[in-house]
Amino acid sequence: MGKLVDELKQDIQYQHGMNACLNCGICTAVCPAAEVYEYSPREVMNICHTEDEEWLIDLLKSDKIWFCGQCYSCKPRCPRGNSTADVILALRRLSVRHGYFAESEKGRQQLFAKRVFGENMLKRGYTLTAENITPEHFPELGENWEYYFEHMKEMREWWDVPMDKENSAGSHRVIPEKDMDELRAIYKATGAIELMEAVEKGMEKKLGSKKEVEKYWENWLETADSRTYEMKS
Repeated sequence: MGKLVDELKQDIQYQHGMNACLNCGICTAVCPAAEVYEYSPREVMNICHTEDEEWLIDLLKSDKIWFCGQCYSCKPRCPRGNSTADVILALRRLSVRHGYFAESEKGRQQLFAKRVFGENMLKRGYTLTAENITPEHFPELGENWEYYFEHMKEMREWWDVPMDKENSAGSHRVIPEKDMDELRAIYKATGAIELMEAVEKGMEKKLGSKKEVEKYWENWLETADSRTYEMKS
């Protein structure tokens, strides 16, 4: 058993999610993500069960651990009470801590998650605001959304849910600073801020410089597609 396996087994969600895998494959049979991606929860559980360090590293570097949608369909159907969704969360944390996430295209998308959802949480207390849902990135929302996006402030005044007002209704309210301090303390105590920092460091190591990370970020803002960034290696 290697150090990564030891570290994985210390994760409380891994302990809750992995009991004794029968390798029966029910998790894969009921998994919606397995229907559309090259992803098999059974394979993930099998690799973890072998405790093979090299296989585990290959898994942490792959897209596979980022395909799970966290629907937890696997949990109630597993005859041994395993939860691949919980194991996946433990694997994702391990991948980010050691920088392996940056080796896969889906893994590198963690930079967007960190800079949008993570930083929104620390600044406003919400993962996503309407201002993040730009018509350029979400054209499928149509003309109604375009109109709302352009007139958001005045429309919310009409609806009596004004933006940027303390304790107003909805995701655009301002949460009192004392409550935000409590939220930030929880993020720090649980290790979430450390993981966010690991995402930035992992991306810098993979792309070679902070400047290149910013180019990657700007490319995504412009195209909303991480696949359009040309990796140098």
